Amino acid sequence: MRSDQTVRAVLEPYADGVSAGELAADCREYRRWTGDDPVLLLAEAAASTTGQDFLDGIVPAVTRFHETVVATGSVDSFADLAALDREDEALAAAFGAERNRHVLLEAARVLAARPETDDLDALFAWASAADHYRYAEDPVGSIAGVGPSSFQYLRQLAGVETIRPGPAVAALIDAVDAELASSPLDTATDLRTIASGEWLSITSPYTALEIDRLAWWTATDPDEREAVARRHGTPIDAAADRSRSAESRG
Repeated sequence: MRSDQTVRAVLEPYADGVSAGELAADCREYRRWTGDDPVLLLAEAAASTTGQDFLDGIVPAVTRFHETVVATGSVDSFADLAALDREDEALAAAFGAERNRHVLLEAARVLAARPETDDLDALFAWASAADHYRYAEDPVGSIAGVGPSSFQYLRQLAGVETIRPGPAVAALIDAVDAELASSPLDTATDLRTIASGEWLSITSPYTALEIDRLAWWTATDPDEREAVARRHGTPIDAAADRSRSAESRG
């Protein structure tokens, strides 16, 4: 068989019953809990730089940030965010880790300096042009605390079709490699993992982002998948309004 048919055959059992296309579209079309708010998209990526779990770490941090910084009107743009001090009381209350705050503010300064007049356009333009193989030379990738994983995460959140190196993606690539007679697949480093994911997308019907989402689905417990889906099904503004309503009733 040709290599594309072989890769397709190996991936099909993993993809069976999984709406990889819809999962990828959720990212590309901002059908997630933070919607298309560029400040919150950046905050989510910044929260990931300390390796926090999505539900137990990233969601609480970004929710606090939204409630204490964004919803209060203190920050409405990358420029507003860039003007904050790293030790700002509300910011520090939302993001306890200095690395999160450093990445958030420095990336906001980079994006605020771009020529696009709309922040979401600026984020998407940066993400579309960014080269993950030269991330360390990128104005965002060169920020201390940003690595290939968080770099790719921000690009995904911006709506770009790409793959993020991580345990789930590496596990899927290794599993596929074990079933192929020969392949260039290699997960020894983050960049090799990305390249391997791209090779799978070239030699199969799946895009890089679909392979990323397929890997996440395969590696995630059904209960957690359901919890993540519920979280994305409720926009952060609606969740915050519901929380404030409950507090007022209490």
